[in-house]
Amino acid sequence: MTDPKHPRKTTPAPSAETGRRVLIKGQQTKTVIIDAALGLASQIGLEGLSIGAVAEVTGMSKSGVFAHFGSREELQISVIREYHDRFEAEVFYAAMQQPRGVPRLQALFDNWMVQTSAEIDSGCIYISGAVEFDDRTGPVRDALARSVATWQTALRRAVELAQIEGQLSLESDAHQIQFEIHGLILALHYEARFLRDPSASERARRGFLHILDRYASNAQAASDPQDLVVKP
Repeated sequence: MTDPKHPRKTTPAPSAETGRRVLIKGQQTKTVIIDAALGLASQIGLEGLSIGAVAEVTGMSKSGVFAHFGSREELQISVIREYHDRFEAEVFYAAMQQPRGVPRLQALFDNWMVQTSAEIDSGCIYISGAVEFDDRTGPVRDALARSVATWQTALRRAVELAQIEGQLSLESDAHQIQFEIHGLILALHYEARFLRDPSASERARRGFLHILDRYASNAQAASDPQDLVVKP
């Protein structure tokens, strides 16, 4: 029993403010880890990621990194989500300022070109990840495939809006147009990154204009297809 003259000391419960600070610090630490992991994955690929490698880059202990993710697979998926969020902000949302139709479609392509050009020396998670996980199954491949499919759907929707606006032919296949535009980016990445062709970017831009010309509506085909292109 407790002596009434000497009551037992109790430890005060953590305040809500203390808990909030701990939560914010934890989120900030996780953000630092993901940022470092994304930079690492851009250089060595998703498959090269490990708890130990990220711990070494961040100067943290392996247990400290593990406490935030729990597994290498969870770390890889977090990197894919972060890459997708950044890609969406820089390529997709930035293009939404343009009018729907060809101007927006062209802005999407231009932004994608800028993104791809910036990744020539590092690498694109979507492209390198597809090479690493194309013949595999599992949550990492699923997360990567969902991100790519989400972007392709957005690109195809931009094509469909250009058709609705009467700028691209309604008789053309939106999926085919999206496929061809995607092919230009893949070719650009291969030619510029692997073959170091300095003309790759210009060829990709010309290819995009050829696509607009080939699939233009009858009314638009009668005018200059570049009239709709947003001038820099």
